[in-house]
Amino acid sequence: MLFRIVLMVRVLFSLAIAASQELNFNFNFTYSGFRSTNLSLDGLAELTSNGLLRLTNETKQRTSHAFYPNPVTFKNSINSTAFTFSTTFVFAIIPEYPTLGGHGIAFVIAPTRGLPGALPSQYLGLFNETNNGNQTNHVVAVELDTIYNSDFNDINDNHVGIDINGLVSERSASAGYYSQLNGKLTNLTLSSGHPMQVWMEYDGMEKQFNVTIAPIDVDKPSRPLLTLSRDLSPILNSSMYMGFSSSTGTSIFASQYVLGWSFKMNGLAEALDISRLPKLPRVGPKKTSKFLTIGLPVLCLSLALVAVSSIFYAIRRTRKFAEVLEDWELDYGPHRFKFKDLYTATKGFRDEELLGSGGFGRVYKGVLPTSKIQIAVKRVSHESRQGMREFVAEIVSIGRLRHRNLVPLLGYCRRRGELLLVYDYMPNGSLDKYLYGQPTVALNWSQRFRVIKGVASGLLYLHEEWEQVVIHRDVKASNVLLDGELNGRLGDFGLARLYDHGTDPQTTHVVGTLGYLAPEHARTGKATTSTDVFALGAFLLEVASGRRPIQPTEDIILVDWVFIRWLGGEILEARDPNLGTEYISEEMELVLKLGLMCSHSEPAARPSMRQVVQFLEGNVPLPDILPLRLSASGQKFSHHEGFDDFAYSYPSSMDKASAHSSSVAESLLSGGR
Repeated sequence: MLFRIVLMVRVLFSLAIAASQELNFNFNFTYSGFRSTNLSLDGLAELTSNGLLRLTNETKQRTSHAFYPNPVTFKNSINSTAFTFSTTFVFAIIPEYPTLGGHGIAFVIAPTRGLPGALPSQYLGLFNETNNGNQTNHVVAVELDTIYNSDFNDINDNHVGIDINGLVSERSASAGYYSQLNGKLTNLTLSSGHPMQVWMEYDGMEKQFNVTIAPIDVDKPSRPLLTLSRDLSPILNSSMYMGFSSSTGTSIFASQYVLGWSFKMNGLAEALDISRLPKLPRVGPKKTSKFLTIGLPVLCLSLALVAVSSIFYAIRRTRKFAEVLEDWELDYGPHRFKFKDLYTATKGFRDEELLGSGGFGRVYKGVLPTSKIQIAVKRVSHESRQGMREFVAEIVSIGRLRHRNLVPLLGYCRRRGELLLVYDYMPNGSLDKYLYGQPTVALNWSQRFRVIKGVASGLLYLHEEWEQVVIHRDVKASNVLLDGELNGRLGDFGLARLYDHGTDPQTTHVVGTLGYLAPEHARTGKATTSTDVFALGAFLLEVASGRRPIQPTEDIILVDWVFIRWLGGEILEARDPNLGTEYISEEMELVLKLGLMCSHSEPAARPSMRQVVQFLEGNVPLPDILPLRLSASGQKFSHHEGFDDFAYSYPSSMDKASAHSSSVAESLLSGGR
């Protein structure tokens, strides 16, 4: 009897394995989508009334998972070969605000329904800072990401990637598909709001993984977008879960939908019938707030007094909200805000909503009346109408910049003699208030070092990684804003360049801040990527030392002050005393020396932003800083070998006693004061 029971169990187990090897499902029912399925959902994931699988909404910092409910057998045993499998699904990403896509979606195969401790934002609900990249994860994922993330080597802000055990993609490419007619790559925008289809096939014999993507009205391209030649057998366990993972960030949201999903083990997944997919919600302009709707009371026409009052009211209100709008600006619709909306958002630009004032204008906090997005509105003057078309085109172009260490420029509004620029709101304000005086919240060294690396990464993106070169012109602590997670984000990028289209009569031709200006910029007025690097050098010294680049009351130039301590072999004495002993000496020394290197008076001797990032990440060692010696006539002698291209000029007679009187700024900051 016992033998029969054991035999029966073995037979049932064999049948279960055989059934799992032939797993085949198609969530593509007639107009019902996922409604009749029993997917395992958690976080923000939900099924809509018409059968859509909705992964995300406008809730901040949340994860979302939707998994096939039962574990799937991907191979017979731990040491056996993974089976062939294929899957296809249709998805759509509908941004809350046009052109801003939120975070992406990942199709994932994992040992559990999401790894324990998974974080939102850039981790897509898959990993966290500790386990990202851990070989014991046993995770295979295909990400459809819409946000540039230098931490994970994302190539751009609109890409497809194959990930193994972490978010550094094994293969990645800009989203697109190869045409069947001419074989050329046609680009796709993942966050366009239009549905797209993805095909994924793994060949267990050839050990090859292909990923293809195309709009739903295009047949499957014969050439895949991504091909990874790798045996997935060591990655996949015998039993795995599969499904979708996503997350939301702090301020930019999108609704992410899956419309249909098909899968087959040991075969080709059944094709989805596009005509039977559930419909996406209609995408269009949001309803105008009733508070802002102006209607003349028709019923009061019989009462002359009321009619006259209404006319006067309409005239006053029209003047109050009058905007400058020309025909050619209609092309920039998604980037243009109504003044009425901004006026309401900032409560009439009340002083209570004022965040700060600077050389470019006053900044107000606001909340958009319909979407409830928090924004910062900068009011600046633009008296000149010359080149206004180019001016606005430049704003729209800069509004397309996307990097996790830049403050997004959402759009603009023109009204009378002023321009209003709309940015994403950064809740923790500017970095300088955490460095000087007696801040209520102090940043530790780990937080400061992360801000430094973030600012450098953002500046590298502006200089080299976007489609155009963008020069910031005003890198400094007060222009670095901190988001809800205390990540550093550069603000006001490109703003100085915008003023070239119509100069502000209240500013000079040289745009920048005293103490951050490179010598050649002060002499010629011409800004370059090298002048940005010079300003970054002052910023590095500022964050590490907790001192301003120039302190007139103490007659101290920060570069001189740090350099003197380096000459004396005590460069760590330049650190911010508020840090106490809670800092990593190697990182502190790296930042201080790199700050001196970036502050060189000769542009050619400064590193590029790519080199700066490599130094900060520890990918390339920082070269030794060896000073040149000057003869009495001021002519340079040859420098010490091994210093590569980074040489420094300092008076040979300088010592601790005379250093303060013979300022190093003569060589490092000449002309920049």
